[in-house]
Amino acid sequence: MRAVAVVLVLLYHASPGIVPGGFVGVDVFFVISGFLITGMLVRELEQSGTVSLARFYARRAKRLLPASVLVLVLTAVAAWLMVPAVDRRPFGGDIAASALYFVNWRLADRSVDYLAEGVGTSPVQHFWSLAVEEQFYLLWPLFILAIAAWTRRAGEPARPWLAVGLIVVALPSFAWSVIMTMTNPSAAFFVSTTRLWELAAGAGVALALPALERLPERFAAALAWAGLGAVVLSAFVVTTGTAWPGAAALLPVAGTAAVIAGGVAARRRGPVTVLGIPLLVGIGALSYSLYLWHWPMLVLAEAQWGDLSTGQALGMVAASFVPAWLAYRFVENPVRHAGAMVRSPRFALSIGANLSLAGVVAGLALVAAVPSATSATEPAAPPPGAAVLDLENPRDDPDGRPVDEVGSITPDPLDAPEDVPPAYADGCQVGIDSTEVATCEYGDPDGEVTIALVGDSKALQWITALDTIGRTNGWRVVTYTKSTCSFTAATLGRDGEPFEACTEWNDAVVDRLRDLRPDLVLTSQGRNRAMDDPEDPDAGESHDAMVEGLVRRWTDLSDEDIPVAVLADTPQPGFDVYECAAEHRDRLTECSFDRAEAVANSAAAVLERAAEESGRVAWINLNRAICPGESCAPVIGNVLVYRQGSHLTVTYVDTLEPRLARALEEIVP
Repeated sequence: MRAVAVVLVLLYHASPGIVPGGFVGVDVFFVISGFLITGMLVRELEQSGTVSLARFYARRAKRLLPASVLVLVLTAVAAWLMVPAVDRRPFGGDIAASALYFVNWRLADRSVDYLAEGVGTSPVQHFWSLAVEEQFYLLWPLFILAIAAWTRRAGEPARPWLAVGLIVVALPSFAWSVIMTMTNPSAAFFVSTTRLWELAAGAGVALALPALERLPERFAAALAWAGLGAVVLSAFVVTTGTAWPGAAALLPVAGTAAVIAGGVAARRRGPVTVLGIPLLVGIGALSYSLYLWHWPMLVLAEAQWGDLSTGQALGMVAASFVPAWLAYRFVENPVRHAGAMVRSPRFALSIGANLSLAGVVAGLALVAAVPSATSATEPAAPPPGAAVLDLENPRDDPDGRPVDEVGSITPDPLDAPEDVPPAYADGCQVGIDSTEVATCEYGDPDGEVTIALVGDSKALQWITALDTIGRTNGWRVVTYTKSTCSFTAATLGRDGEPFEACTEWNDAVVDRLRDLRPDLVLTSQGRNRAMDDPEDPDAGESHDAMVEGLVRRWTDLSDEDIPVAVLADTPQPGFDVYECAAEHRDRLTECSFDRAEAVANSAAAVLERAAEESGRVAWINLNRAICPGESCAPVIGNVLVYRQGSHLTVTYVDTLEPRLARALEEIVP
């Protein structure tokens, strides 16, 4: 079953089209781990009356750490050599967190952090599942010991009460998995609390072994074969669009549990006739090492050569068998079976602690290898940014043309992802999965004029300039923003399905605006398409549907005497400008891009068309001060223009404040 699990994962990571639900292999591993660990602990408990925590943790340390730390250290070296400088800091943190087995929580936090979208795929992302298992290994023996101590005092048999304790743990975990998968699926995938029931399923099989051994052979064989079929079926019926883990994970989890449960009594009638062939047994033995090696090889290959074709990705997966076997043969097994490690749990734990420390040091060294963003040429005064451009007509201003070198760059490209509005830290931006309406106030809180800023992150990027304008003019600025969610009556798509959370949020925001009665609604967005027919996702998305939805939304507000102004979306570079600038500080022209194409790929044209069709909204376009020429420069007036995607750095937005102020002062009553 380990071979089945790892093959599913490897094929999925190489090309999801081959096995759409291959990630269920991880769930198979969870059940197997729960079964093996619980069986080991219960046997020791029944034989000796207790469990030696030192021996247990020593066995885990010598089994897992030598191979995993080898991968972490070599991945840190390869990342330093191969990945862009802007990714080395987060990857180094991931490596350190992986060495301490809490990287799953770090990834869960990143998965719901919209600002982290610019971070590349981590070469140690796959360690999240190992972290879940290690957290289980840390707590499960203590749980068993606690129940054993109680049953010993009460004169009760241990197994039945361990089963009760297991149910007490598993049912809340499963319920939480279902709930969290519906409300916060991105984080639900990684956290331990939504996966504990899967390990508990395997543990339950281990506790039931005495009864399972007495099952009729034919029934046991049918159960085991049905379980294997369920696992294989899940790999093809589950897709990335399936809410996961949640209730859907029951199929591979129950299937794996059935294979193990039935296999005890099925003997040669069961799946062992297939799973026991030498090839699968060999792959199963290598499964841990294969799991460790294949992912960083895929990720680092893409970092070096760009997107891999299916054939290339399969080639990398096949190549991972080489270091996997070498590590298994010369590191994993020799360390695990070393005499000193076997004889002395204390020595094994000491070696394990030092290995973990080596992994942490490797990760922190990768972080430290990133050059400091502060340079000796940093200007004493704030750089001018857009202020170097002609205020009346910035178009084709020579100060906005791309050049190879500038005296300084603010923010430093390495720090660009952190040059974001404080509104994110203030909790003003609603997450992708949430329908909550969060509001924040800026500008003059006692101002007699109220401006409502509504839209997605492309709207929120202007908040620092609006805050300054509001304080200067005595305007109160109230925000209503949600990640990737345009302020429109149209239905947006998400993963091929209607973006229901966005629709609900939109409706709720309209109700809030009716109550607020702002003097102006200012909106912008990054999306330029909406679903043509929400009832038929196959109908696709179009600009027309978005235009129609925007006009309806703005007209509804105008009919209630709530004025609307629309701020043009910023040009879409099509790549991370800050990442390019970090790599080409003395050849910044490598990071320039075509203005016409960038504007065409943005939502600017759709917004302008909707404004024209509406005829009742004000149109503000500052893009000539963002990209004055036919080729857009990454740095203007010593200020880096872009951070993640097509978002402007806060520093550059602040230099655009006089232009935005002048436009708004002509509109606000």
